[in-house]
Parts: sequence; structure tokens; C-alpha cells
Amino acid sequence: MYPVLNQRNGQSYMANLATLLNHQALRKPDHTAIIEGERKVDYRTLADRVCKWASYLSFKFGLGVGDVIAVGLRNTADHVIMNWAVVRLGAIILPIDHRWTDTEKRDVIEGFGASAYVTESGEALAVPVALNTEFREQADAHPTAEKFPEDEDLPMVLSLSSGTTGSPKGPAVTHRQMRARWVTQLVSLGFTERDRYLSATPLYFGGGRSFTMSATWLGATVIMFPPPFAPEELVSAAAGFEATITLLVPTMLRRLLALEGHVSPPFSGLKSLLSTGALLHENERQSIMEQLCPNFINYYGSTEGGGISILSTEHGDKGSGSVGQVVFGTQVEIVDWAHRPVPSGETGQIRYRGEGVASGFYKNAEADRAAYRDGWFYPGDAGMFDQDGFLHLSGRTKDVIIRGGVNIYPSEVEGPLLSCKGVTDAAVIGIPSHEFGQEIVAFVVGSPDEGALRRHLSKHIAGYKMPKSFFSVLDLPKSDLGKINRKELKKRVLKNL
Repeated sequence: MYPVLNQRNGQSYMANLATLLNHQALRKPDHTAIIEGERKVDYRTLADRVCKWASYLSFKFGLGVGDVIAVGLRNTADHVIMNWAVVRLGAIILPIDHRWTDTEKRDVIEGFGASAYVTESGEALAVPVALNTEFREQADAHPTAEKFPEDEDLPMVLSLSSGTTGSPKGPAVTHRQMRARWVTQLVSLGFTERDRYLSATPLYFGGGRSFTMSATWLGATVIMFPPPFAPEELVSAAAGFEATITLLVPTMLRRLLALEGHVSPPFSGLKSLLSTGALLHENERQSIMEQLCPNFINYYGSTEGGGISILSTEHGDKGSGSVGQVVFGTQVEIVDWAHRPVPSGETGQIRYRGEGVASGFYKNAEADRAAYRDGWFYPGDAGMFDQDGFLHLSGRTKDVIIRGGVNIYPSEVEGPLLSCKGVTDAAVIGIPSHEFGQEIVAFVVGSPDEGALRRHLSKHIAGYKMPKSFFSVLDLPKSDLGKINRKELKKRVLKNL
């Protein structure tokens, strides 16, 4: 049996986020917490298994508060349970994508000094404790500890940035900070305990993990539907399981937009279709609302700081082309390179702060100095606020092209390119130039010739922003989340110079 809630001064004390699972088990024990195919896990069972698994990790291996535990399981109910067991223990989740190579896994595990690695693949990685598939039966049979740590300032997860090359980095998000993020999801995104969340993004990914865990934290139902899957299968699952909300990255949405034969939007039954992870073009947002789901929310944020802004259907055309208005509980500013706030309509560095923003990177003072200043977090994005309070992104600050001393943001050229007839995708980068410092190069997916592109752009941008060269490509290199790999594009150009 799971332990009763810890008490402090006669009141329920739930500083450890996992304590809320015990609370849900007491008030709605038979309510379904997780669905995985034919398997159903109710809240009574979820709380019991989380406590047993946490006890197993503690008594069997001596793991506890502050230990980093790498979780490299597939996207299953057991992955969710293990994540919660690590949290219950007061340890720190280190997300590992089971699809990574052994080298990638080793770099991240060793980089963060993990004390244990939980896997189903049987990799022989050098960690003090390696748990393979047999841990389930042993953990289920383990007696439950009477007490678990209750401290909201304990770190609970290392929220890694995308990519695994170089030295891995990520902030350790505390229980208190994660709770603030989940409250934002309740207020700004409308999550409730009556929702049925379709978990269709990898659990190692910040958004997929956060939404899945928050759904169980607040007492909703999670439906496991891990990738890879065909677009038609996702549509069928959403309807068959009566899902009310799901999160998809732009890559998935673009595949769904290619579907044909639907009389009505296939996700019209959803209360909300969420997207995060990479930017969507303005025309794509309109297509999603018309062809997929009228209740579409584009959620802009970062792994380090959580949510920043949302653009919902309610904003209509007013916020079109932006990433929406600031979410509950977050303060956002646009500043110049001297860190002074700039007026509406002027582009600069985005910075923000709030209760959900991590305090710093895990044991990485150098990364802290680059991203944190005077209590503000700098996500590395450039943007501006319009007069109505909508936030517009201009691109990554590191991607700014400085041509002849003038800052040119890729979006200033990419937007007009995408409005050109026949262009389906575009990306702009800067390359070294002896005359101007940097020169602009454009990659275009579609049919227009260079002359047509130049004539179109001349109507929308100043002459000094005109790309020096255009490259026609079949597609753009992108991450799983749909982010353009500009480094790869730059390599292609420089290789041919």
C-alpha cells in the first residue's frame, strides 16, 4: 500500500510533486491514469508502483536525493512510472532517447555523472548501476518505504536542450519550478483533470515528458501513442480513445496536412491541438486550423525556462505571424545588446523570468554566464513586441546576419520568400564576405527560378537584404522537432566556394 500524505503543521504537504499521485489515489483510486493499448493503469496502481519502484531504487542500490538517474526506456507506461519513481525518490531524471547510438548515450550519461541507467536495450555502458528489463518484477515485489523526501527546491529533471553533440548541458528544474510550469499549463492552456491527453511525442523530449507527467499529476488520463506512426493511425487513435488534447511538433503537423479525403477536420473533436518545438509559418497555422483542428494553440517556450507565449484560435488574424501573447506567470522583455529594454516595434534580444524558469544549468557555470543575467534568462532568440502585445520572433541571435554593419534577421527574408508563389519552404543563412563581413544566401524548396524570386523579394525587402545567391533544394535539413539545421546548410555552401 502506498504511504499516506506527509503532514506538516496539520496540513497536507506536497512539496515533492510525486506526492500528488498519492493524493489522486486517495480521492479517485479507480480513475484511469494511463492507457497503453489494452493495458490500463488506475491511480491506485500508479501510486503504489511509483512508491515501490522508488523504494527498490533506494534499498537495492542506495540511490537517493540528488542522484542523477538516466532513464532510457521506450515510450511506455513503465517509462512514465519510472520517471515518477525517480521524482518520488528525490533523485534527478536524466532523459535519454532510446534511439540514440551507444556513443551518444555514453556522452550524455558520463557528461552528467549519472549514478544509474535504466534501459530496455541492454547496452553495456559504464555506470555504477545498470537496470535492464528485469527491474520491473523485482521492483513490483519490493516493500514500500514509509517516508520520501519533501523538498520543493530539490532538482527533479535535467531538461536537456535538443541535440547531443559537444558537451551536454541542461538546467536542473526543481519541483517548485516544474509545479509553476504546470500551473501555467492549467491557466493558459486549459488543462484539467477531466482531460484525456494523447501522448504522441517522445518522453525524452521536454514537451512530451512535461505534458504527460503533468496530466497524471493533476489527475487526468494519459493515452500512450508513441511514434513512429502513420498520420492516419494518429487520427484514428485520437478519435478511438476520445482524446481531448494532444501535443505535436511541426514535423508531425506537416505530415498530417498532406492527408487527403477528410470531409471535416480530422481533429475537430479535440479541445486543443498544441504545437511546440519549432516555428510554424503563418500560412501553415492557417492551414492547420482549417484542415486539422480549429482549436489550435502554438506554444512558444524553451527547455530551460518553460512556456513564454501562446497563439490560439481566439487571437484570430490579429496575432497572425507572431508566437502570441505572454503566458500566465512569465515576464518577458526585449532588450538591446547593452541589456536595455527597447520600445514596441523594435527588435532585440528576448529575455524572461518567472517561477518556472530554471535557476541555472546543472554544474555548468560557463553556460550560466552566457544565458543568465541579473535574474533574467536569455533563450538566445531575437524578437519584438507589436503594439498589441504579440511577440514576433526574428530568429536565433546567433543566426543574425551582419552585412555591412547592419543586423539582418533570417525571418526578414524567409517570410517574404515563403509568400512567393511556388515556394513551399525556405531558409536563409549568412556566409563570410570580404567586402561586407557577411553575405546572405537563400535555400528554397519549390519551383520559382532565381529571377522570379528576386522580382518578388524586391517588392518586400530593402535591397541590402537581397540574397547574393539562391540554391534550389528538394528539402531542408531539419531536426525531429522541425528546426532547420543551419549549420548543415552553411557547410554545403562553404564546401562549394
